[in-house]
This record gives sequence, structure tokens and C-alpha cells, in this order.
Amino acid sequence: MRMLAEFFPEFAGKLDEIDELYKENRFIDEKTYQFICFALSIKARSKPCVLKHFKGALDAGATVEELTYILALVMREAAGADDCWTHDVIGEWRDILKGDVGCGCMK
Repeated sequence: MRMLAEFFPEFAGKLDEIDELYKENRFIDEKTYQFICFALSIKARSKPCVLKHFKGALDAGATVEELTYILALVMREAAGADDCWTHDVIGEWRDILKGDVGCGCMK
């Protein structure tokens, strides 16, 4: 965001407008909103956002235990998705051993 604010402030300003729009039209309570944002921030590997939404959730009444549960949930769901995706990619591992790699990257 620092580069956006410096070199494309109009865009950064629009993101602020979107944040305000979400606040005005939110259909879920603040704690739930912070939980979702915390989970997404973990998956996106955004340190500033993890910190912001961890604190935001606490301010909205969450406990550290609840946030730990969400952390574990994100890790478990990510592991499951990684497992499924990897098995889809290398599901035909016997063909790969034979040299039949059709990734489009080898000629």
C-alpha cells in the first residue's frame, strides 16, 4: 500500500472508499467480520493484516482461544486443500517416473 499511496493515491483512496462501503452495508457483526478477515489474512500471509484483524477481533470481544481456533482451522483447511491439489497434480506419478511429464514446460 505504501507504493500505491505514493504513486497511485487515487487507487489507494478508492480502497478506503470500499472499506467504508463494507462498514456501511455490513450484514454480519463486527466479531464475525474480524474472524473472516483474520482467516483471510493468514492465508494471504499478510503480517500487517493479521495483526490488524487479530487486534480488531479482540476489540470486538473475541478471546485468544477463539483466535487460536481460527488459526488452527485455517491451517487445517489449507493442509487439506494442498493435499488434494498435490494429489491431483501428481496422481499419475507412475507416468511421471517413466518420464511422461506433460506440464507444457518441457519440450
